[in-house]
Amino acid sequence: MALATRTDKRPSMTRTLWDSTVGKKTVMAVSGLIMLSYLVVHMMGNLKIFFGAGQFNAYAHWLRTIGEPFLHYEWALWLIRVVLVAAVVGHAVSAYQLSRRDIKARPSKYVHKRARASYATRTMRWGGIILALFIVWHILDLTTGTVHSGFRPGHPYQNVVDTFSTWYGNVIYIVAVAALALHIQHGFWSAAQTLGVGNATRDRVLKVLANVLAVALFAGFVSVPVAVMTGVVS
Repeated sequence: MALATRTDKRPSMTRTLWDSTVGKKTVMAVSGLIMLSYLVVHMMGNLKIFFGAGQFNAYAHWLRTIGEPFLHYEWALWLIRVVLVAAVVGHAVSAYQLSRRDIKARPSKYVHKRARASYATRTMRWGGIILALFIVWHILDLTTGTVHSGFRPGHPYQNVVDTFSTWYGNVIYIVAVAALALHIQHGFWSAAQTLGVGNATRDRVLKVLANVLAVALFAGFVSVPVAVMTGVVS
């Protein structure tokens, strides 16, 4: 006789997909591509600083008025933030759980208890940690102004120049961007493999594209602090 508490309810398709390794890798790939798309747009917006304070401040104001009058002030910006937060959390949680699953799956009878991770794997793990810390710093520095003593609400151009006029602001930013470039270099190609885009004939093209994206984003983002340090932007 079956127990009264027994249930034959099967897990949902979403839960089954999430619990699988393929599902977690897919979440990582999709969330990574969402963040990559944002970074490309964000970099292009940052480069407006070379056109002067008026252009840069006007762009920052436009970000808060996207969709008006259909959307209220900053609604579109908050929607973008929600999507980005969901992507970051999904990416981080998937990466952590896959890492733990990989450690548990390693044989324990090897002479070396800890198998050496590949250079790409170490780069992705440490790069992810560096980027997570940087995101927090970046928000507190240029969005809320919490850690920015000279922060002026409504003056993004001046805030950027002020941040990159300090040695520690430049060091933090450039190290984070370098970690980002290495993360993208491996992550873009890995995402393509997970989503089934790559094959024997496309791998070379995908790797070249990953390198081009990494270099372009690094150069684009780093050009701003370099311009401030050299006086090109002031």
